[in-house]
Amino acid sequence: MLLKKTAAAAAVAALVATGAQAQVSDGVVKIGVLTDMSSLYSDLAGAGSVLAARMAIEDSGVQKRGLKVELISADHQNKPDVGSGIARQWYDVDKVDAIFDTPNSGVALAVSQVTRDKGKAFIVSGAASADLTGKACSPNTIHWTYDTWMLANGTGNAIVKTGGKVLGKVRVPLNTQDFSSFLLQAQSSKAKIIGLANAGGDTTNSIKQAAEFGIVKGGQNLAGLLVFLTDVHALGLNTAQGLIFTETFYWDRDEASRAFAKRFAPQDKGIHPTMIHAGVYAGVLHYLKAVEALKGDDGTKVIAKMKELPTDDPLFGKGTIRVDGRKIHPAYLVEVKKPSESKAPWDYYKIRATIPADQAFRPLADGGCPLVK
Repeated sequence: MLLKKTAAAAAVAALVATGAQAQVSDGVVKIGVLTDMSSLYSDLAGAGSVLAARMAIEDSGVQKRGLKVELISADHQNKPDVGSGIARQWYDVDKVDAIFDTPNSGVALAVSQVTRDKGKAFIVSGAASADLTGKACSPNTIHWTYDTWMLANGTGNAIVKTGGKVLGKVRVPLNTQDFSSFLLQAQSSKAKIIGLANAGGDTTNSIKQAAEFGIVKGGQNLAGLLVFLTDVHALGLNTAQGLIFTETFYWDRDEASRAFAKRFAPQDKGIHPTMIHAGVYAGVLHYLKAVEALKGDDGTKVIAKMKELPTDDPLFGKGTIRVDGRKIHPAYLVEVKKPSESKAPWDYYKIRATIPADQAFRPLADGGCPLVK
């Protein structure tokens, strides 16, 4: 009798599992990491983003519970036409269900539109444009890690709140090699903090030239609007010391982030995880949680379920996803340490202020997203 009951229970379990699996297209959840594998974002995203996705799949435990997950990746070359072409190929031919990462806002905006057209899911960790949750928002896209509004307002407002006022501004040309005249103007203003409203090579060139003029050693600080841990590593603490900017993740912030970095770094050439890597990891975890809850991988429905479910992961903690697709979590105003303050490799930041989750991102009503009623 006992054997019959056990067999019956097993049969019911098998039927339930089969029913859940039947809702997953092709019987497998296929995840694509679309990133920069060969250019300026390759260290802050790139292979590390693929690794973060793989770690999230393993840590989620869904495969042990019978959900089959496959992971592929590609290089978008920072070209919107290449990125959107890969997205179409993945969705139409390779049966990819969701795309993650995608540094470069132009590529991300293009992929977001393709994803909407195909009814799939897009979780952005690498791109910055606040338009992804503004005028270009989509019911198929979630913007996880950071955005341009957060970077500008986080750094600017947090600095002012710690005591200060804006003394003036000077406009600089895009992609110039010589920032000396602009930096000297800022130096002569005696401002305590010099804000750098540029990005990429312009930011690193500005920082290098500021070091040559002894601006930080003279008692002034630099504040950057878009700086990553890997940028600081490339610059070195002698050059980057005193730089102030906003991040949403730092590997040495708490025990959970340190444990993640300890696993991550040896598998990514010693590179410690950036906030983009952290966003990919957390985004994949939450995506798979939604797929399990929904018992299916229909892109539009999964994104809706991701917004419905509260987020909770070891790197960002508890949070929410708004109707416009904006993932909400705290941000941190950080300052780069002096060489004498750093106690170990990649020990680069001290956290000057925490920006609460409800203040870190643009108010829902101000973005112009058509999804907001």
